[in-house]
Amino acid sequence: MKQFFLFAFLLLNSVIFSQDKINYEAISQQLLQNIKTGNTYQKEVQLLEKSTLKDLVNQLQTDKQKIAFWVNIYNAFIQISLKENPELYENRGSFFGDKRIKIAGEILSFDDIEHGIIRKSRVKISLGYLRKWFNPKWERKLRINGNIDWRVHFALNCGAKSCPPVAIYSSKNLEKEFNFMTTAYLKEQTSYNSETKTATSVALMSWFRGDFNGTSGAKKILHQYKITPEKPKTLSFKTYDWTLLLGNFRTIPN
Repeated sequence: MKQFFLFAFLLLNSVIFSQDKINYEAISQQLLQNIKTGNTYQKEVQLLEKSTLKDLVNQLQTDKQKIAFWVNIYNAFIQISLKENPELYENRGSFFGDKRIKIAGEILSFDDIEHGIIRKSRVKISLGYLRKWFNPKWERKLRINGNIDWRVHFALNCGAKSCPPVAIYSSKNLEKEFNFMTTAYLKEQTSYNSETKTATSVALMSWFRGDFNGTSGAKKILHQYKITPEKPKTLSFKTYDWTLLLGNFRTIPN
């Protein structure tokens, strides 16, 4: 078993540093893996701190590459920040809004990553309907190009008990990984009354309803992913549990 983990470690390192070129997606994966297993992660943090905007723009060219990388980064630094100082969570507005992640020649906040990069310059408190029109250069360069993938809301872990579990994502298998985590999370978070045809699900679908094509779109998703046996007539939302919960990792089956 020890030989297997040693081989896996050496293989991943060869991917990260292949051809003297740093593979930033692999670094994001290794960072989360080290956090998950309790190993040191300072090497990965330092490599990310030294990265430049040009480095990431050159490597993260597709939306899948951008999403996999930035979801891993977001989830990793949530764990790092709150493990080092859990009291930060007492003021969640400041926690998510303050600049604390040094990467791409900038210091970014969790809101910068989630709403600026992954959600393509959306206004945080707008139910997902409003875009920011004046954005810094780094955001325009790093953000996704296409439509928002609503499944990202079931991949980002904000450190709370009601958050989706943390998984390690890859651009190569992102469709499969997102579908698995979406289905698993929604099954855990959703109840259905067949008599009244009422579904009760996670508040994320309400907070970012524009990303889900409104409440009607959220109802379709619950049926499409076989969370409910039919499209609900009514959809209500559970109270979000903001109790701090770290180390909530989940392994995606091969």
